[in-house]
Amino acid sequence: MENNVLIATALNEHARIYLFNSREMVETARKTFDLWPTSCAALGRTLAVTALMGLMQKDDNEVVTVTINGGGSIGTILCVANSAGEVKGFCGDPHIYLKYNESNKLAVGLAVGTNGYLKVTKNLKLKQNYTSQVDLQSGEIGDDFAYYFSVSEQVPTIVSVGVLVDTDYSVKSSGAMIIELLPGHTEKDIEYLENLKLKPISSVFEEDPDIHHYLKSLFPDAEILEERYVKYHCDCSRERFMASLLTLPKSDLDEIAKEGHVEIHCEFCNKVYRFDKDDVAKICSYVPYKR
Repeated sequence: MENNVLIATALNEHARIYLFNSREMVETARKTFDLWPTSCAALGRTLAVTALMGLMQKDDNEVVTVTINGGGSIGTILCVANSAGEVKGFCGDPHIYLKYNESNKLAVGLAVGTNGYLKVTKNLKLKQNYTSQVDLQSGEIGDDFAYYFSVSEQVPTIVSVGVLVDTDYSVKSSGAMIIELLPGHTEKDIEYLENLKLKPISSVFEEDPDIHHYLKSLFPDAEILEERYVKYHCDCSRERFMASLLTLPKSDLDEIAKEGHVEIHCEFCNKVYRFDKDDVAKICSYVPYKR
């Protein structure tokens, strides 16, 4: 069940549900960046919802980029997902472990902050990207995404997202759910959703990781439209970074050759690509520089 997403309708096709057991994906991110618990929860929550937003896109190769910056100690969180079920991301400070004193829960809202924004950019293969931005409401991620859907997408939406971190910092459970009310919904449908007693989704999947069981417990009439697989995937490559070096002025490439090498770090997967002076000479041979 881990990394699987159910897409379903319920309430006489008046609601659409996206349900995601994201433990494996978030654990991959944790290992990649050596995330501490609060950083893991913040990035993991954002990755999970961004992944679901990627699946909402209708055409192949459409990409959704989510940027969150609330002025808190974690800095910027940036996640990118596509319609093929691939997601990647990073946060400014991976080594944050803060808790709320009164509840002993991970202080994601404190780490993220509320003096900032949640921005969504969609590459819809048009001449211009679609970008929408809202003010952060709590910094807890779920509330902020729900506000985004309500204001920017004008869709009444419930967002439930959570990450449970074990004592050894590994991801014990993680999940996300988005419930959208569709056109034609009734007051009875709204009342049904308001009466749902949603437990923290990470606690639900800790007890039973089967997303089918949880879906049916919430919506006995649910009809599954599709089951998808999501994975953490960075598409960086040596060739891609070499292509980016082609855009540099010759003076910069000459400086790199003089220093002997340059190292480029990928923020999405922590890989480091090293280019020496022979690589630079090869790059220069591709372009007839005149300056």
